Amino acid sequence: MPETGSLVDRHVGFVHALREAGVPVSLAEGLDAAQAMRVIELADRESLRAAYAATLVKKPAYRPGFDVLFDLWFPASTTGLAAARPDRDLDPRTASVSELRAYLAGLLTESGDQELREFAQDMVERFGRQQAGPGRQNWFSYSVMRALSPETLMATILRAVLQGRERGGLAEKNVRQRVETNLRRFEDAVATDVRRRIAEDSGIERIARSAVRPPLDQIDFLRVTKADLARLRKEVHPLARRLAARLTIKHRKGKRGRLDFRKTVRASLQSGGVPLTTHFKPPRPHKPELVILCDTSDSVSSFAHFTLLLTYALREQFTKVRAFGFVDTVDEITRFFQPGADVVEAMTRLVNEADMVRFGRTNYGHALERFAERYGDAIGPKTSLLILGDARSNYQPPALDVLKSLAKGCRHAYWLNPEPRQQWDTGDSVASDYGTVVPMYECRNVAQLSAFIETLA
Repeated sequence: MPETGSLVDRHVGFVHALREAGVPVSLAEGLDAAQAMRVIELADRESLRAAYAATLVKKPAYRPGFDVLFDLWFPASTTGLAAARPDRDLDPRTASVSELRAYLAGLLTESGDQELREFAQDMVERFGRQQAGPGRQNWFSYSVMRALSPETLMATILRAVLQGRERGGLAEKNVRQRVETNLRRFEDAVATDVRRRIAEDSGIERIARSAVRPPLDQIDFLRVTKADLARLRKEVHPLARRLAARLTIKHRKGKRGRLDFRKTVRASLQSGGVPLTTHFKPPRPHKPELVILCDTSDSVSSFAHFTLLLTYALREQFTKVRAFGFVDTVDEITRFFQPGADVVEAMTRLVNEADMVRFGRTNYGHALERFAERYGDAIGPKTSLLILGDARSNYQPPALDVLKSLAKGCRHAYWLNPEPRQQWDTGDSVASDYGTVVPMYECRNVAQLSAFIETLA
């Protein structure tokens, strides 16, 4: 993919980079963006950004990655060709660190995007470069932030702005909010310029592949971080409501409510009082019962964290939710997820207190047998069974007959597997064997979980 050249080359490379980063861009949308470029002022970079965003970005979650890639493919400046700076009270190349910090304090107090961006570029030029060998150099954001320590400027700014006025009031709150906002903008500007310089040295495609995390709905459950889990909490509750609604619809399918006597009599007046057509009331909304059987072994620990988030959210949507965790034996873990419980703390308690491990090696067959023996009464004609795990049982007997009995005793049964489908049945995986008993779905991220929920309709 060309890194320089015509605007068409840039456009094609940018669209390709978005797709590589997990932002879905169809051929038609790429053409729409090209058409939009014909009616805007290309010299206005922010108009170009807005045109691309309007035609290519479908969800707010895609916007951060889009902005990072846009700044790489359409940078605000190029080393050696930067526009002349406006007159300043100091020369950033020779000023002392204390002078630069004082100047930055003024910018954080009151400045526009352009001023902050230009100062960030100057600071990256002065502090961000580190020689990596003859003719080689690396660029870093942390060295800029360490040199200037902008987070320590708040006290100085407050003294200067408040000038003896009472602390703790609305004025201080407004100043703090403005400074914190500008600080984040400065940090973003430094990071953006560092990425630009690395791209100039190493190539846009190389830095693009490492600069953008996948959108939240495409982050692999098996690689989710603690920070990702905090963000996923907002995604889980709408999914839980939709899942409950889909299972409720399937539960009611084919059933009618009670006879609507009044409506039936009223309709019979058109046929001389003969009730040729009977009318029924809509069935009452019903919250089905849910049983979750979750693999909590180390191999799927990140997935287990997410499924426990889902379990917590589902408790609000179902008449009864019972959750069970297992490694090579099984224990009920519903008690760890009381309303208001922190999921991370609950997971820690679960590991320390729950009886899920005998020898530490995952054994689905033994876990299913123990579940049927100890908690078989959890399964009933109103129950939806949701199994979450990778179906890797360390070459132990899978206990298919036990799973068949459980699936037969419940209303619905589904299995969500966090591994890519192409890895099923490799090594110790018995995914297809279990899939013949309980429908198994690949579920590696929120997007696939959403797709599974839609299939229930």
